[in-house]
Amino acid sequence: MSLMPTAQTFLERNQLPMGYMETANRWFAPLVDRFVNNFQPQQPPKILGINGCQGSGKSTLGDYLCSVIAERLDITAVSLSLDDFYLTKAERNHLATTVHPLLATRGVPGTHDVKLAMDCIESLVAGNNTMITRFDKSIDDRVASNNLKTIRGPVGLIVLEGWCLGAKPESELQLSKPINSLEEQEDTKGTWRNYVNRAIEDKYQPLFNLVDELIMLQASSFDSVYQWRLEQEQKMIKCLDKNALGKSSGVMNEQQILRFISYFQRVTQNILEEMPDRADHLFKLSESRGITGYSQPSRSA
Repeated sequence: MSLMPTAQTFLERNQLPMGYMETANRWFAPLVDRFVNNFQPQQPPKILGINGCQGSGKSTLGDYLCSVIAERLDITAVSLSLDDFYLTKAERNHLATTVHPLLATRGVPGTHDVKLAMDCIESLVAGNNTMITRFDKSIDDRVASNNLKTIRGPVGLIVLEGWCLGAKPESELQLSKPINSLEEQEDTKGTWRNYVNRAIEDKYQPLFNLVDELIMLQASSFDSVYQWRLEQEQKMIKCLDKNALGKSSGVMNEQQILRFISYFQRVTQNILEEMPDRADHLFKLSESRGITGYSQPSRSA
């Protein structure tokens, strides 16, 4: 099977087997075709949002969409991740001191710089030269500004992905009961989970509302997250070793991953329960992350 240079580069960049393109072309080609057929260069760039559990393939899908669409339309396409807009380590440590110790750990709503994310998107939409913030998980902090890429001129597509993208707040009744041992033992008064919930309700909705179409990669259950996150971490180690960065000490081991995913359980389970009925594009995933079905729930609502 011969591949176009763009496809080959995409596979190498994401450490993917050649078979991924066959799967992607089968399931995601309708998304690409729809975008290409409806593209109007005089209009502001469309913003596609991707939601999915950790390790579900959000960033890979974002890169695929940007790579294929940019090539077909000869436009600039930008893939952004909510992960890149985490607060700095110092800012999260401040929250840990003033609000709750669990906020020192990146991940949950309330640990992102939402204003920075919105400013970046709005700058891209306006066609301004825009420096793209990135976050280095191996050091748990932002990449230095002198190592960042600047997107110059107008863009035709923006893809924004994130595990909590599009999340809705929970009710007081839902918040009142601890969902796992982390909440039961380290958030006894519910301060942390209420802070996260208020952030979703107040700060994040304006950001989520910028998305024109919401794509959901739906895991069968939260149980899949541990294995997917472990594979993601192992992939990061290989990437660091390949680039001789020597930062693997900042990557999590299995026990650390178990604790880490506990931070995400509440919001993730709420998303898995309520989002499928309102997603614009819903891809159901098996435990092995294979796609088992596609639908457009928002169109039938």
